[in-house]
Amino acid sequence: MLSEAAAADLKLIVFQLKDKEYAIPVNQVRSIEKVEHITRVPRTVGFVKGVINLRGVVTPIISLRSRFNLEEAEYNEHSRVIIAVLNDMEVGLIVDSANDVIDVTPESIEPPPEVIGSEDADFIKGVTKIEKRLFILIDLKKVLNPEELAAQDEKGLAG
Repeated sequence: MLSEAAAADLKLIVFQLKDKEYAIPVNQVRSIEKVEHITRVPRTVGFVKGVINLRGVVTPIISLRSRFNLEEAEYNEHSRVIIAVLNDMEVGLIVDSANDVIDVTPESIEPPPEVIGSEDADFIKGVTKIEKRLFILIDLKKVLNPEELAAQDEKGLAG
């Protein structure tokens, strides 16, 4: 049985988009991969970049920069695809870099500020600070909202 201290800690994968640090729970991450060839799929929403064949599994790839309405950036040696899992749905999230795992206590996570003034506010679950660094916890359920993706997909097919 886990000690209470170990059970209370939450492990987060930290990744970067533009000049901000974001985080998602380790238990929602299957792997972190280098960006490889992405096959474009016609009539998908703009932030869906296409699919990759990862160890025999066709995985949809989403640009988090596009999803959060940030300008796109060229992929480089630091760019990564975080393979995230939510309710048996596996999706790759393109990020600028992913190079940190942090431990936080659930009590250290604060609700998102009321006025963030950014497009990504809908996707934020909370924020946490460690020393002088601020980490924005994203809500994978909202980022990967299947209803919204399906609705936008239908619009694409109708148009």
